[in-house]
Amino acid sequence: MPEFWTRRGVLAAGAVVGAMALDSAAFAKPDNARYSWRNAEMVGGGFVPGIVFNQAEPGLVYARTDIGGAYRLDRASGRWVPLLDWVSWDQWGWTGVSSLATDAVDPDRLYLAVGTYTNDWDPNNGAILRSRDRGRSFKASPLPFKVGGNMPGRGMGERLAIDPNRNAILYFGAPSGNGLWRSSDSGVSWSKVDSFPNPGTYRPDPNDTSGYSNDLTGVVWVAFDPRTGSRRRPTRSIYVGVADKDNPLYHSADGGATWAAVAGSPTGQIAHKGVLDHVGGFLYLATSDTAGPYDGGAGDVWKLDIASGTWTRISPEPGAGWGYAGLTIDRQNPSTIMVATQIAWWPDIVIFRSTNGGASWVRSWEFGDWPNRNNRYDLDITAAPWLTWNAVPPLPEQAPKLGWMTESVEIDPFNSNRMFYGTGATIYGTDNLTDWGSGQPVHISVRAQGLEETAVLDLISPPTGAHLLSAVADIGGFVHHDFAAATLMYDTPTFGSCTSLDYAELSPQVIARSGNPTGGNMSFGLSRDGGATWTPAATQPSGITRGGRVAINANATAVLWAPEGAAVHRSVDDGATWVAAVGLPAGAVIEADRVRPEVCYAFAAGFFYLSTDSGATFTATAATGLPAEGDVRFKAVPGHAGDIWLAGGKTGATYGLWRSLDGGATFTRVAGVDEADNVGFGKPAPHRRYPALFSSAKVDGQRGIYRSDDEGRHWIRINDDRHQWAWTGAAISGDPRIFGRVYLSTNGRGLIVGDPT
Repeated sequence: MPEFWTRRGVLAAGAVVGAMALDSAAFAKPDNARYSWRNAEMVGGGFVPGIVFNQAEPGLVYARTDIGGAYRLDRASGRWVPLLDWVSWDQWGWTGVSSLATDAVDPDRLYLAVGTYTNDWDPNNGAILRSRDRGRSFKASPLPFKVGGNMPGRGMGERLAIDPNRNAILYFGAPSGNGLWRSSDSGVSWSKVDSFPNPGTYRPDPNDTSGYSNDLTGVVWVAFDPRTGSRRRPTRSIYVGVADKDNPLYHSADGGATWAAVAGSPTGQIAHKGVLDHVGGFLYLATSDTAGPYDGGAGDVWKLDIASGTWTRISPEPGAGWGYAGLTIDRQNPSTIMVATQIAWWPDIVIFRSTNGGASWVRSWEFGDWPNRNNRYDLDITAAPWLTWNAVPPLPEQAPKLGWMTESVEIDPFNSNRMFYGTGATIYGTDNLTDWGSGQPVHISVRAQGLEETAVLDLISPPTGAHLLSAVADIGGFVHHDFAAATLMYDTPTFGSCTSLDYAELSPQVIARSGNPTGGNMSFGLSRDGGATWTPAATQPSGITRGGRVAINANATAVLWAPEGAAVHRSVDDGATWVAAVGLPAGAVIEADRVRPEVCYAFAAGFFYLSTDSGATFTATAATGLPAEGDVRFKAVPGHAGDIWLAGGKTGATYGLWRSLDGGATFTRVAGVDEADNVGFGKPAPHRRYPALFSSAKVDGQRGIYRSDDEGRHWIRINDDRHQWAWTGAAISGDPRIFGRVYLSTNGRGLIVGDPT
């Protein structure tokens, strides 16, 4: 996206924003197909660093995620509605939401600060997305720097804030030393606040050379005191938190014209949250010694009497060995405040509640007779039963946990009984919060329905049994019998991330999977009943660092495994023993012919390999013209021996889609497909015998999800501009039993199911 500047450094975004308007008239229609789209629901699955209630309209609440976009809660259904499914392949970083602001003056207005990484992992700058219809459509104001929705410190905030008196004025706390920015035209244009003195000094790891942990965390939150303005006058008193352990807090008394460090501010830690009680006249801070969200070993809770300038440490348990993060006040009863430990991996986080402004606190749980604990809550995970991670840990640890990475805890400003909080995997909530400490349990349950934030690494759709099985980062993966409900993740072995799946075409109830193990488990498992039960491999090759990829030959007599950190290996006894495959480089992409059990294939660095002894030995074929750089994925066609489709490459180098009809001896590039990143097969179209083809690709210059019903001669785009889901390159498959159905992986929006309408 182009960037426009004036000599004063003010971003003049009007022209480009008009072109970027994402209203209904701007969306292209699919070429020749209409599809309906939904998730195969896992319910949650990723970190929810921010939950934001509108302060003027009851029931209007939003959530932001670190890689999976933003959501609005639908009051009628209690489900979260995704707002950024329109983000395109080229702007994939915009699904990382660094901050969110909802307007109390005009509740229809919503603002998002988007961008995933501040280092070179994300090639694009960030943007402020602005909506006048609660996220149904957006216009974009590009920023002259990157934004880090998935960077360290992403749970701090909110960095975006709207003046509660003059809602055309917004502030944004930037990362990477870019300071404080301001808009006076409802987010259309932005300029740096040159008078703000401190862009932050804290770097999580100054020695990190990747640019990820050595970046400046920056300016992390903005809070207005609404008592100091009116409808005709902007708010005069503004507080800003900065990631600087020596100078963490700044104040302006003149509407942002000048700034000064607040006298007596607590030092030595970072203020993750700043919440202002304008009724009582207090500013509360929750601090930690790190940016989080994964760490933090010390912290405090502080209270500033704004009128007197007096600071009081009100930490629930000073020196307890954790930092504090999630912080909220009850707007109906402002002396009621809550705070959560940022991290307490063992045995669990603690959430504290005070009804007297922090003079005393009640914990969410206490230690009983060791190792028992007495919980003041019960926890219902019916909506996401996988939250136990198949674990039964020894007390005082429990499964499911109360939470972790609890950077956002929010009491409904219109209902003292209602509270939501985000974790590293879900949103929990309660509707009887005021029973806290009464002797009655607070009923906490999963409230993440509709919020699907997972990165899907692989998927398969066998011809029998469950229609879909998934390999998912962080939460293992699932056999999806019901697309409308979550279930238990794979077990024995349980993986933190499942990295690959394959089934035997002629014995499809036999399924192999690999992944990154938890608790010393093996990295390979095999099922002979369609995924109902699994058996871990008895042994595995030495040197494995991650799960890598698996392939199983057509009749399930041999399994190939290409783990990270080790050579490609083969087993003919369900993993009891492994022997290195001969003739393949480590890290090769492996697949099996879907008809001939003796034939397996591999690809690495531009070379295609063939095995005619079920993967024991491989020989490079004479095929040329294939990508030597970038990611490559290929598949053999069910029912067609030696028929292979290969997708992949790298922008600026060889990139496209190829087909071989001779077992990989030669490949022909598919005309009209400029780029392709995966390929999958589904049930043939009516009156046709060849499987339908699916690919996330660029065809004739347009990125999209494509289907071909005639062996790749013609392609139709089956998605539209409202349904793009950013990066969709990891895996795709049709359904061999339902024509037109497609299963699509995303990097943050879960597993997408598309059906022709």
